[in-house]
Amino acid sequence: MQSMTAPLPGLAASSKPSTPERIAPSEIAVGVIIGRASEYFDFFVYAIASVLVFPSVFFSFEPKLDAMLHSFLIFSFAFLARPLGTVTFMAIQQRFGRETKLTAALFLLGASTAGIAFLPTYETLGLGAIALLAMLRFGQGIALGGSWDGLPSLLALNAPKNKRGWYAMLGQLGAPTGFLIAAGLFALLLSQLSHRDFLDWGWRYPFYVAFAINVVALFARLRLVSTPEYARLLEEKELQPTDVGEMLKSQGRNVLIGGLAALASYALFHLVTVFPLSWISLYSTRSVSEFLTIQMGGAVLAAIGIVVSGWIADRVGRRRTLGTLAVLIGVFSGFVPLLLQGGDTGQTVFILLGFGLLGLSYGQAAGAVTANFELRFRYTGAALTSDLAWLVGAAFAPLVALGLSAKFGLAYVSLYLLSGAAGSLAALSLNRALEIKD
Repeated sequence: MQSMTAPLPGLAASSKPSTPERIAPSEIAVGVIIGRASEYFDFFVYAIASVLVFPSVFFSFEPKLDAMLHSFLIFSFAFLARPLGTVTFMAIQQRFGRETKLTAALFLLGASTAGIAFLPTYETLGLGAIALLAMLRFGQGIALGGSWDGLPSLLALNAPKNKRGWYAMLGQLGAPTGFLIAAGLFALLLSQLSHRDFLDWGWRYPFYVAFAINVVALFARLRLVSTPEYARLLEEKELQPTDVGEMLKSQGRNVLIGGLAALASYALFHLVTVFPLSWISLYSTRSVSEFLTIQMGGAVLAAIGIVVSGWIADRVGRRRTLGTLAVLIGVFSGFVPLLLQGGDTGQTVFILLGFGLLGLSYGQAAGAVTANFELRFRYTGAALTSDLAWLVGAAFAPLVALGLSAKFGLAYVSLYLLSGAAGSLAALSLNRALEIKD
């Protein structure tokens, strides 16, 4: 007679603890790329509209240059709001969970973006239209800060040691991808519509598309971060929100160094995308749709540069890569006046060369120093480091560059970009002097 304590057939196998499924870095990379591409598309739709649309639609009472500067001032609001969004939504995550936080943030991003598409013009609502634009732009910034999902940090922690540079660059591909789609949409609308139709209704279409992409990206990202495997891995790597005050007290130095280390790259970011578009619109007779096409070619070069940066960084180190590119950006800054004033050929060379340098530097701009954070502070620290980098390096770049070039000449834009390169080199040198482990 079979013992009552003997296992039933098949029970031993079924009762054996299952080994948690291992998530490959390539799977995490998919989530990072989806999230960043959708965010950058939103980003560039607004950025291009701030040059081609908002000065005429919301600041028609001002001279063209002043209208553009006012538009760039509101453009900066999103970067001012990002740290506030990060802190606010970290608290939401601690209380209600990651999925609730991400859903709320992307809902706010989609609502703010779609809301811009429905805004009345200055002729219809007066200053109220400008106030609504500013409010919705601030909402975009809050949402972008709140949409931090920790996947870039998770990718960095799970990447093979000899391929950290390669995996670090994957999320950065979202920038040229988003720019290509946004610039392509605007170039198509400009070439197919009359100027009046474009300003009346055509410009609103990319914002509708951005809303639709946000919806798709929301479900794609939720499908990743809400699975038990990802939740277990995020918890295992201690990628959870921590008290901001405690983090800054303990890791404030890393936040500051990390925010400044890629200053050259973030300054160049808007000096080859937004600023030259505004300069061409104001001071050149060149077709804007043609210039956008040139910038799209530049974005392709940037994507190639981002990929190459991963290969280079894995051989010479991420910080050395950033430092070398900061020097090259400093050299490039000296040619800004010559190229932008060099007619169509000079402007084209400026865009293609600038985008190429941007790709090589921006590919390693994210997280080059965040590896220094204590593990329990990395989730919050990486988010705030990114916010600081955007705020210091990119928020006011179009406003400052256009203002300087209009009042003092393009040579001062060179000095502005050169100061960004110097800031990067100083931060990287300080990082090395403190002997922080890569």
